[in-house]
Amino acid sequence: MRMINVAAAQMGPIQRAEGRDVVVRRMLALMDEAKAEGADLIVYPELALTTFFPRWYMENRADADGWFEREMPNDAVRPLFDRAARHEMAMSFGYAELTSDGHHFNTAILTDRSGDIVGKYRKIHLPGHAEFDPERTHQHLEKRYFEPGDLGFPVWRNLGGIMGMAVCNDRRWPETYRVMGLQGVEMVLIGYNTPSVNAQKGDEGPEKRLFHNRLSAQAGAYQNSCWVIAVAKAGDEDGHRLIGGSVIVNPDGEIVAEAKTEDDELLVHPCDLDATAFGKETIFNFAAHRRTEHYGLITSRTGAIPPP
Repeated sequence: MRMINVAAAQMGPIQRAEGRDVVVRRMLALMDEAKAEGADLIVYPELALTTFFPRWYMENRADADGWFEREMPNDAVRPLFDRAARHEMAMSFGYAELTSDGHHFNTAILTDRSGDIVGKYRKIHLPGHAEFDPERTHQHLEKRYFEPGDLGFPVWRNLGGIMGMAVCNDRRWPETYRVMGLQGVEMVLIGYNTPSVNAQKGDEGPEKRLFHNRLSAQAGAYQNSCWVIAVAKAGDEDGHRLIGGSVIVNPDGEIVAEAKTEDDELLVHPCDLDATAFGKETIFNFAAHRRTEHYGLITSRTGAIPPP
């Protein structure tokens, strides 16, 4: 067995007025709890350092830059890296990234046990819209504040296995998992901030949104025979509620741990990376069964075009 004890560190709400110092203290408390439970890897949510700011419309795009990190690590988050290294615990979390040449991304990073960054991913499937939409019950302005990721879907060797990352809406797209699956991924780490109500379909509330969250993670895990660790930021942020429902899913697509609250909550589960082998060698043996000569539309066409 190649066992990794994984801690899915769900976070409760972060209010707009709360600083990174408050947030980092909460993250450190979860990390210490994870250490006490023998975790090798801790996974935090998307935009773990701030509130989910894309709900706020700012006429001047640059007014949002205060939510972004210009370097990683920086002074505000250095305690996380130092504590993780002291605990000999790998770590993943999401944040808003502002590059030195002025690009804005919704980013996640992965460290090794020494606290060194070994992987970076930038969110590719941006949901929402770019301009204020009066028809929506609330705004979801990721397309205003972020650019689509430019790093693809890489994977990395870490903790004796092959790991990949995705962010929030990426989890709903089968291509996300399959591109990593074609690189032999054994564990996919996903952070998300998902509103509890669909802004364009008011009767789609938390129950349906949690169903879709489970469905996406379970399908991706099963169809690529990998572990999926999907971690929420949840609860009421300045009157805007986010779902919880953080899950750890095994390579058979079964949920082996699930959060019960919308607060800071830790799920710890031993994940055997060798459990991915059976599916990869049988029903999802890509080399034996994939028929790429029939898949051309997947990359040649973006939108659906019905037959004449």
